[in-house]
Amino acid sequence: MVKHIVMFKLAEKNTANMERAVQSLKSLEGEIESLKFIEIGTDFLKSERSYDIVLTAHFENQEGLNTYANHEKHLPVVKIMRSLCSSSVVVDYELI
Repeated sequence: MVKHIVMFKLAEKNTANMERAVQSLKSLEGEIESLKFIEIGTDFLKSERSYDIVLTAHFENQEGLNTYANHEKHLPVVKIMRSLCSSSVVVDYELI
């Protein structure tokens, strides 16, 4: 199994941007066959170090992650998230 974790920091933290970002990420659920599991969470601590939103996605293998990364349903979400966020960090790893 491959896990893909992305944390997003909004450029402008407000309710509208948070809702748009979360809804955009949630729109991926059930839309891409290789995406086996998706979880979205929002930060409640709100510390200086905190990121605002986290996405956790599971795939059977690296090929599934690659399919997701270039999928026509994923690319518009990437564009929206880039427009709303000042930064993001990612880790992709395979369970051993």
